[in-house]
Amino acid sequence: MKHQGKPPEGNLTAWMEFVLLGFAEVPQLQWFLFGLFFVIYMITLLGNGTILVITKVEPALQMPMYFFLGNFSFLEICYVSVTLPRMLVNLGTQRRTISLVACATQMCFILVLGATECFLLAVMAYDRYVAICNPLQYPLVMNHKVCIQLVAASWISGIPVQVGQTFQVFSLSFCASNVINHFFCDISPILKLACGETFTIELMVYVAAVLFVSDPFLLILISYIKIISTVLKLPSATSRAKAFSTCSSHLTVVVLFFGSAIITYLRPEASHSAETDKVLSLFYTVVTPMFNPMIYSLRNKVLKWH
Repeated sequence: MKHQGKPPEGNLTAWMEFVLLGFAEVPQLQWFLFGLFFVIYMITLLGNGTILVITKVEPALQMPMYFFLGNFSFLEICYVSVTLPRMLVNLGTQRRTISLVACATQMCFILVLGATECFLLAVMAYDRYVAICNPLQYPLVMNHKVCIQLVAASWISGIPVQVGQTFQVFSLSFCASNVINHFFCDISPILKLACGETFTIELMVYVAAVLFVSDPFLLILISYIKIISTVLKLPSATSRAKAFSTCSSHLTVVVLFFGSAIITYLRPEASHSAETDKVLSLFYTVVTPMFNPMIYSLRNKVLKWH
């Protein structure tokens, strides 16, 4: 993280609203983008909503892996609904303004839901680890009460830090511009509008990103190292293939989500550009939630037949 100096505090403006620039640099594509993102939103809602309902009502899916998957699908619906409806309104009406309160609320929800996704993916990796490496103890270790506690912890753990982080960012004074060069209220483009010294907040943002992205990713990595080690010791190729098949969909989602999130938030500040950040953000906030139901359904025989 390379700190860049900010304009000094001076002729400050008490902005009560911001302008989300979004994709204003390609005005000829506005309606095409509106149609594209509307279709993506509908596919995301339908796909994740279907998995959510199936995992709740189908007796054959009443097991921890599908309990976590149902919660993950609900999370994806929430996650994409924080950004896409606002983006569709901006593209359809060409009114790009967002109030300060709405911007702060959107950023807070994105941060909290992003942290929840990191934790929930780690929980799902732990579930696969116990199922494959300790199958005899799996029903005892991953009982329904433990599953509920793990999901609740995933949802709640990030709230205090991310709410506090949002409050700190929007307690800053902002310079003459109120134009956010992004399609949603993300920390990095908003901090670029701040006046005075922001190094402390930037450092805290970076530490939080390490805590909520790197730590769960490390837990997932350790889980899969142990899983691979156990699977390779299985006597038959059929057993190894079956064990890997229960993990492949989750591993694919982990690579898609964490890959784009790590590149976005943990790469050096000097290598940031607004256009690159938009593309990467689109990937983990819009594209990944759309593909997740397809990934799980195509790779999971039980879901495929429902």
